[in-house]
Amino acid sequence: MKHKGEVLKLFVEWKKNLEKSTERKIKVLWSDNRGEYKSDLFLKLCRDKGIYMHFTVSETPQQNGVGERMNRTLSEKVRYMLSNAGLPKNFWVEALAYACYLVNRLPSFAIGDKTPLEV
Repeated sequence: MKHKGEVLKLFVEWKKNLEKSTERKIKVLWSDNRGEYKSDLFLKLCRDKGIYMHFTVSETPQQNGVGERMNRTLSEKVRYMLSNAGLPKNFWVEALAYACYLVNRLPSFAIGDKTPLEV
């Protein structure tokens, strides 16, 4: 995303792909209290699609505990992989992509020690 004005278009694409691949509908959307999520068009789209908008206080990552924990988990995995392999920080993106790949394919306690694929 190059500009905040692209949020609505990207959200519509993401929503379509997510709902098509999971065969489930989005019920709640959590976001910070920023303007790009509070535009009339964005709010109307959510209202029309039956999506409840939940806004957290801006600049308070503590209110997004799950997302912040995953960010920390991925960051720690990336730092460990780069350190263990003796690679410089400019390999951060590749290491992050691999860390995401691993997290999405390993069993998780949150989903009954199953992999996301099994669920």
